[in-house]
This record gives sequence, structure tokens and C-alpha cells, in this order.
Amino acid sequence: MKYVIEHMEEGFSEWVRLEYAQIIKDIGAGNLYLTSLPSQTTQADIPQELLDLGLQWTTKPVNELIDPATNEPIQSERTCILYPRADTDLVPEDAQTYEWLVFGGILGAHPPRDLTLELIKKYGYTGKRLGDKQMSTDTAVRTTNIILERQTKFEDIKFIDYPEFRFNKSEAVEMPFRYVLDSEGQPILPKGMLALIKKDSEQSLDDLLA
Repeated sequence: MKYVIEHMEEGFSEWVRLEYAQIIKDIGAGNLYLTSLPSQTTQADIPQELLDLGLQWTTKPVNELIDPATNEPIQSERTCILYPRADTDLVPEDAQTYEWLVFGGILGAHPPRDLTLELIKKYGYTGKRLGDKQMSTDTAVRTTNIILERQTKFEDIKFIDYPEFRFNKSEAVEMPFRYVLDSEGQPILPKGMLALIKKDSEQSLDDLLA
């Protein structure tokens, strides 16, 4: 399976950098493609950590991505966009149909536009759903990988919705996402993400007190 993230935003926030690094570690650099970066993007604009991990990236949109197996653009009938308002959920049997899985990162417009739906209509991709709760990008990739490559039904995956991370008696943050649970019943986060959440919460408190 090949996983594609339509990036479509300027630069790389620390949050995004941590998510992308974790995705590469989870599925391998050869299976991840970052597409639709701004046209002026150069190698110098990519975080060095991601380059060191072997990130593959392009300013071209997903429909112009070249399948290394055929040296032709990826086939629309073999491409699925994970889309929260799709009519049907992703199932293990979909591994026989789809090879390319596309995720947001589909950001970039203010006010927001439904860029995912535009891709579906324009290029004939299929939209599938990963349940009814919003996920971080790394969680969406992880969930898709579990369903298709580990052949696990969505309803058999253990999740936690909107977990609260407590840093001390008076400081806690509730995250507005669904996460996969690890074998110890803890939400799986990218390495370094918990420290970033704490840092961001402290910054927000400082702003309120300023």
C-alpha cells in the first residue's frame, strides 16, 4: 500500500513535522508521498529531520503522482481518499481494490473549501470513511494500515475519543481527536507530541495572563 498526504500549506509546523516523522517510522519512507506542496518549495524548505528519514515529496498534485511500478500516473480506480463524509467505511476487503490511499493535510483555503470532494469529483477517486470522529493525520494513516494491511475490521480496533492529558494537578489538555490505543491502553501519539501539547498549553495560558 502507498500512502499520500496532500499537504497544500505553507511550511511545516512542529505539529506536522512530528506527525510526518511518525508516519514514516510506522510505514516506511518508500510508502509515503507528500504531494501538492507550494510550487516554490525547494529541498531547503523541507525539515532536515524528514529528509534524513527519506521523505518523498513533490509540488505536483496527487493526480500527477507517478506510480513507480508502471512509470505512469496513479490509476484513479486504484486510488481511495479517506474522507469523513464518505458514505461507506473502509473495510479489510478494500485491500484487493485500492493501492493508493490519500489523506488530508488537505488544507489551505480560508474560508475552508471541501478540497477532498473536489478531488473525488475531478479525478474519479473513491471516498471512504474511517468512522465518524476526526483523527490526526498519523492516526488516520495508522488506522488505514491496520484495516488494510493487518486485515482488521474498524470496529475491532481499540480507540479513545478526546483523551485528556494531565500534566499536574491543575494543568490538563483535552485533545479533539480520536486515537488508536496501544497494547497498554494508552493513546498512540507521535514521539515528542506530548511535550509539544504541554508547551502549547503553557503558551496559551501565558497569552491569557499577558
